[in-house]
Amino acid sequence: MSNALNLVIVGVGGQGTLLASRVLGSIASQLGLDVKVSEVHGMSQRGGSVTTYVRMGETVYSPLVEQGGADFILAFEELEALRALPYLKKGGALIVNTQQILPLPVITGTALYPAGIIERLKGECETVAVDALPLATKAGSARAVNTVLLGRLAKSLPHEKSLWRKALEETVPQRFLEANLRAFEAGFAL
Repeated sequence: MSNALNLVIVGVGGQGTLLASRVLGSIASQLGLDVKVSEVHGMSQRGGSVTTYVRMGETVYSPLVEQGGADFILAFEELEALRALPYLKKGGALIVNTQQILPLPVITGTALYPAGIIERLKGECETVAVDALPLATKAGSARAVNTVLLGRLAKSLPHEKSLWRKALEETVPQRFLEANLRAFEAGFAL
């Protein structure tokens, strides 16, 4: 479907990938677009991989993004970015948080965390590496890494900033809203 904007959001359980997909869904609704969201959970409750597909356009029939079909990958962790790379289409862009969350095999010593992931990604595609954790912490919540990355994504999309702010207001719980709005602005300013 050539009219659809296809996004793949990847991270580790607890990083806010699902909230990010809801924000994007809200933006699509505000624009009057058809939107489909599909969430694939690994062991998300235990820090496992989480992948979310978001497709928006005039008409979208399937919620899934095929390999080689994503316009953007929004990755909340380096290794998850590397795992998702096959989904990026030629000419697409990857926005990746430089945070490393060690999977259980690495913690237990049965595997090694790959070295040089960001450099490898930059060699494969247009990669925007963001050290989002300090920005989120400065904004008031270390958990707002997802919103920092959404702010950086917003800078790459043609939608007005007011739509993003409204989407955040609709999806983020009120007690966390101000920190998330500041985190969004920090990401947008990159």
